[in-house]
Amino acid sequence: QVQLVESEGGLVQPGGSLRLSCTASGSIFSAYIMGWYRQAPGKQRELVAVITSGGNTNYAESVKGRFTISRDNAKNTVYLKMNSLKPEDTAVYYCNGALGPLYYWGQGTQVTVSS
Repeated sequence: QVQLVESEGGLVQPGGSLRLSCTASGSIFSAYIMGWYRQAPGKQRELVAVITSGGNTNYAESVKGRFTISRDNAKNTVYLKMNSLKPEDTAVYYCNGALGPLYYWGQGTQVTVSS
């Protein structure tokens, strides 16, 4: 069993930045595909960014050029650096870890972009 613990989100002004982190328990973190998803009120959960065990990344079109996903396998941690935040980025952000049929979720953290 893997537990994913996310950092606190917060309230950020439009144009601001925020970095989320997600730390995993377990000894095979480096093998997992790690991702960040988000869910806004009344909307389905959507993929924001993903990073493979080899460090390859992929992003939703809506965040390309603004968000960066990275991982530190020595710390069992994945990060999401969010720049140029917009009100439409407001959502609960979830960390996800996947390895074959195994799929784990963090508890979610609220990010609100508002002036």
